[in-house]
Amino acid sequence: MSFDTDIVIVGGGLSGPTLALALAASGLNVTVIDAQKAQLRTADDFDGRSYALALTSVRLLEGIGLWQAVAEHAQPMLEIKVTDGRAGEGPSPFFMHFDHAEIEEGPMGHMIEDRYLRRALMEAMANDDRVQVMNGETVVGQTPDTTGVTLTLASGKQIRARLCVAADGRSSGTAARAGIKRTGWGYGQTALVCAVNHELPHDGIAHQFFMPPGPLAILPLTGNRSSIVWSETTDNAARIHGLPDAEYLDVLRPRFGDFLGDISLAGARYTYPLSLSLTHDMISDRIALLGDSAHGVHPIAGQGLNAGFRDIAALCEVIVDAQRRGEDFGASVALGRYQEWRRFDNVSLALATDSFNRMFSNDNAFIRLARDIGMGVINSLPGLRRTFIREAAGLNGDLPRLMRGLPL
Repeated sequence: MSFDTDIVIVGGGLSGPTLALALAASGLNVTVIDAQKAQLRTADDFDGRSYALALTSVRLLEGIGLWQAVAEHAQPMLEIKVTDGRAGEGPSPFFMHFDHAEIEEGPMGHMIEDRYLRRALMEAMANDDRVQVMNGETVVGQTPDTTGVTLTLASGKQIRARLCVAADGRSSGTAARAGIKRTGWGYGQTALVCAVNHELPHDGIAHQFFMPPGPLAILPLTGNRSSIVWSETTDNAARIHGLPDAEYLDVLRPRFGDFLGDISLAGARYTYPLSLSLTHDMISDRIALLGDSAHGVHPIAGQGLNAGFRDIAALCEVIVDAQRRGEDFGASVALGRYQEWRRFDNVSLALATDSFNRMFSNDNAFIRLARDIGMGVINSLPGLRRTFIREAAGLNGDLPRLMRGLPL
């Protein structure tokens, strides 16, 4: 049977377009189906969202030729400081301090605003003849067979491909139609997201401050600005988000502290509920899941997007290698290699972030003492500290070629 495209990707957020560009660079024809309209994806408004890209994620973007389009907007993360305490009382004397100078590879990662990364992805796809984007289209059916999969859209159109990749988020319709079950739970927390201007330079230092309701991350952006990801109980977050800007800042200031001088909002504010979501499988017949479609984790370590990028690099490598060997890359044998490669890491990350959140988002005196002593011990041992630094940079584990700075 003939195919309209080699691979169809459902979802036009960040993971879907990144995979599309990586596959197109390897000579495959790709179609991206995005339920949102193009103008919503390319809007230049800053809604406060930014991403902490690990060193290996930056290598992936370099490998597909995208990094040069966003590098001028990226802020290197040179240090990470992790502390524990209560709002208005200052941090505990026990802490962890990670410095990129302790590894040879360079900065642990970079911060990049959503608007710049998203726009660069859209422009790169528009300029790539091997990538077709269908905006404002919704998939309502998928039928796999022995040689490919046929997708039916709400408009009545049908697309046939050798493989369908789900990049359509935690409520993935692709996964649901494939009968893939999902395990998960909510945390009763909501993330308040914004960016702030501050009087003093951040010097490329990222801060993670653990408080009883949830963690506060202060992440350096270009200039005297920082990205804020601030977790509160759901009811309290709704109340805070409903406040006018000035009152919102009054609530943030005692949590933020005055170490960077006075603060003001830079751009809009954003919220999202926090939960864990993990599929029982990452593959089905002619279907592969990646990113949030397969695993959604607490943002406590800022690794959600980085885990999705690892999925992309691994899946792309599996597909390209199978193609070179003359195999059917959409068959279960090839897809099984992808699942075997990524499944354990993703489950481990989900369990780790879940455990960290439960350990740090409480005010039990015994647990507080234990975690503070634990942070002090880690900080005092150079070998263990270096392991954490390499983990933050994404350098541990079985890395795909694109994340090692090698061509596919």
